[in-house]
Amino acid sequence: MTRVRKTTLIAAALTATAALTLTACGGGSTPSASASKSGGAFVVSGGDASNGKSWTALDTPFTKPDLTLTDTHGKPFDLRKQTAGRPTLIYFGYTHCPDVCPLVMSNIGIAYKKLPKAQQEQLRVVFITSDPERDTPEALGKWLPGAGNPDFIGLSGDFKAIQAAARSVGISIEAPAKDKEGKVVSTHGKTVLGFSPKDDKAHVVFHEETTFDEYGKELPKLINGHNP
Repeated sequence: MTRVRKTTLIAAALTATAALTLTACGGGSTPSASASKSGGAFVVSGGDASNGKSWTALDTPFTKPDLTLTDTHGKPFDLRKQTAGRPTLIYFGYTHCPDVCPLVMSNIGIAYKKLPKAQQEQLRVVFITSDPERDTPEALGKWLPGAGNPDFIGLSGDFKAIQAAARSVGISIEAPAKDKEGKVVSTHGKTVLGFSPKDDKAHVVFHEETTFDEYGKELPKLINGHNP
């Protein structure tokens, strides 16, 4: 078996352990317990029934995307360089999302606020827009404090670069488009990736069902570099 073939099979087996789906926020879809593919990329979303929790430990961790975007202050933000050696949560979503995105960010925000100050200072929470045309750095800067926390990092930039970065960590996003009612929606995976400060790789994915209590229990482990 070739190295490439072996790697592909491992990746496929990894994502099949979680419930996988691709949905648009506000679409009213329900996470399924099957693997799916979109645009050649596996899409990670939903809970892991195998451990009875709404997060999934990864047997093969994801490498942090090599991506430079613009932060809410209008400055370039090198994702790898500026989060190196720090526990990091990364979520792809958009500010006009009517339900899932604000819920996910709110749950993280509540858990974050309850962390000791020292742990807050270590943790990086990064929100990368899947709708950069509307989510300008200024728009992200106004939305994030209310949706999550003023300390959270919002990034915007070229859509294709964002899409490629998302797919490199098993999350598929599609260009925003109008639905039947004429509303612009962004279709994206709904998981939060947790990167360890020890190797800068994602060892766990949290799902849309993850509550602030669950984040509160798991974030200190992530911050201390303890993999699930």
